Amino acid sequence: MAFDNVLVASNISASGLTAERLRMEVIANNVANALATRTSGGGGGAYRRQEILFEAIMQEHMGGSTSAPALGGVRVLGVVPDESELPRIHDPGHPDADGEGFVTMPNVFLPIEMVNLMTASRAYEANLKVLQSLRQQLEQTLSILRG
Repeated sequence: MAFDNVLVASNISASGLTAERLRMEVIANNVANALATRTSGGGGGAYRRQEILFEAIMQEHMGGSTSAPALGGVRVLGVVPDESELPRIHDPGHPDADGEGFVTMPNVFLPIEMVNLMTASRAYEANLKVLQSLRQQLEQTLSILRG
């Protein structure tokens, strides 16, 4: 394995770590706002669940005879609102109830968020394990070269 390939592998894992960390932050924000019937400033209605958009980074081979793209990790394109329908519940005593006694609630469902958090956490751990394995392999290679 060429030294350049080791750096590419570590960069791919590092981009995965960064993306999954941001994904966990967005999920935590969704959970924190699961009952928010008003957005900041008191207007705008109920909180809308946020989602992360990922994109695969492709790199062109440099100096090779092939022009096929190579993997380069993952990049976050942005955080977008989930446009699914906001549920309405009947709670006439709620301060945000409309004339009929219905309150528009956020489209955040805790079981879905917990599953998303578990998958993001597992993906983060997998990328971290790859980095740890690469470091261990490099240390073993250096010890063999010294020996």
